[in-house]
Amino acid sequence: MNEKLLERFLRYVRVDTESVPDVEQFPSSAKQKDLLAMLCDELNGMGVAARMDEYGYVYAEIPANVKCGYKLGFIAHVDTSSAVSGKDVKPIVTANYDGKDIALANGTLSPKQFPDLLNHIGQTIICSDGTTLLGADDKAGVAAIMTLAETLASHTEIKHGTIKIAFTPDEEVGRGADFFDVKGFGADGAYTVDGGGAGELEYENFNAASAKVRVKGMSVHPGTAKGVMLNANLVLMELQNMLPVEQNPRYTSGYEGFFHLDSMQGCCDEASANYIIRDHDRAKFEQKKKLFGDVCDFLNVKYGMGVVTAEITDSYYNMKEKILPHMHLVDNAKRAMEQAGVTPKVTPIRGGTDGARLSYEGLPCPNLFTGGYNCHGRYEYAVGEEMDACLRVLLNLVEIYKNRRNP
Repeated sequence: MNEKLLERFLRYVRVDTESVPDVEQFPSSAKQKDLLAMLCDELNGMGVAARMDEYGYVYAEIPANVKCGYKLGFIAHVDTSSAVSGKDVKPIVTANYDGKDIALANGTLSPKQFPDLLNHIGQTIICSDGTTLLGADDKAGVAAIMTLAETLASHTEIKHGTIKIAFTPDEEVGRGADFFDVKGFGADGAYTVDGGGAGELEYENFNAASAKVRVKGMSVHPGTAKGVMLNANLVLMELQNMLPVEQNPRYTSGYEGFFHLDSMQGCCDEASANYIIRDHDRAKFEQKKKLFGDVCDFLNVKYGMGVVTAEITDSYYNMKEKILPHMHLVDNAKRAMEQAGVTPKVTPIRGGTDGARLSYEGLPCPNLFTGGYNCHGRYEYAVGEEMDACLRVLLNLVEIYKNRRNP
C-alpha cells in the first residue's frame, strides 16, 4: 500500500483523541486538539495554508490552479469513540493476510467471528493489539485527506479547482458540527470521508434523537416493603419491556429503525437510562418518539405522576432531502470509484455523520468509504489497499470537479 499513507495513519492512531459524552465543554476532551494542532502544522509545512480556530476545527485551502468556479471540500473527524479506550493504541500491521487468526495481546482477530476478513486475503490488515480500538474511524479518513493534500501540494502539475479541507472534533458524541463555520469553510459541496468498506457511498442517514429517562422510586427495607416500596430499577425494566422487541438494534438492518438502550444505572430509590431513537423514515421517526413518550405517560398513570420523566431531544435528520438537489455529488462519487476500480455500494448510513447536520446548514455533504471495519470496538481493523483506493477516489474527484462551474 501507499507507504506515506500507512506511515501517516499509524502515527495518527497513536494520538489519544477519545471524546467524552455528556459534557458541556467543547471539544469534550482537550486532547483532541493535540492531533488537530499536529494536522494544522503539517498542512502549513506542506505549503497548504491552514488555521485552527478556538474550538479546535482545522480549516485549510488549496487554491485552484485552473479556472474553476466550484469549491470542493473534504472533511474528517479526529475523535474516537468512548465505547472502547483509544489510549496507547499499539497498531499491528499484517501484510499479505493469509485468512487465519491474527494473534492479539488480548484475544484474536478471527474470520470465525468476522467472516469479512476472508474477503481480504493477500491484503494488508491493520488492527490494534486488542486492548484498545484502532481509530480507523476516522483517522483513516484523516490520513487519506492529508495524503491528498500533500500530493496536490507537491505535484503542481496536477490540475484542480479550489480544494477545501476541514478536520473536526467531537463527531462521535454528536457535536462535530456544533461550531463548524460553514460560511468560512467556503465550499460549494463536500464529502465526509468517514465510511466503512470499499465502495460505500452514503447520502441517506437516520433521523436521530436521544432520550434521557429518570425514574424516582421509593426505597424502604424489603422486609417491610409491602404496599410501600417502588423499585425504580423495576420501573425502568418495565419501560424497556414495553418497547417493541423487534425494534431492538440486534434485529434490524437496512432502513429499519430502532430503540437502543445505550446505558443505565440505578438503585431502588432512583434509576436512569440513556436511549437513542433512530429511523430513516421521518414519519416513523416521529411515531417512535411519540411511542416512547406514551410509554412514559402510561407508567406515570400506573405509578404516580412524576415517577418517570423523559427528555427527548432531536440530534439530526436524514440528509437525503438536502442532497437530492445536488445529486452530482453522488453521481460523481460513483464515477470516481469506478475509475479507481471500486464498485460503488450506495447504502443508507445506519448511524450519523457530520455531513447530515452540515447538509442542513447549507453544505451538501455525502459520505465516502475509508476502508475501516468493526468501528467502536477492540476488533476494529482497516484494510491498507482499501485506504489506497479511498485516496485514489479523492484524487479522481479532484480531477472530475476541476472544470465544474458554480452551482
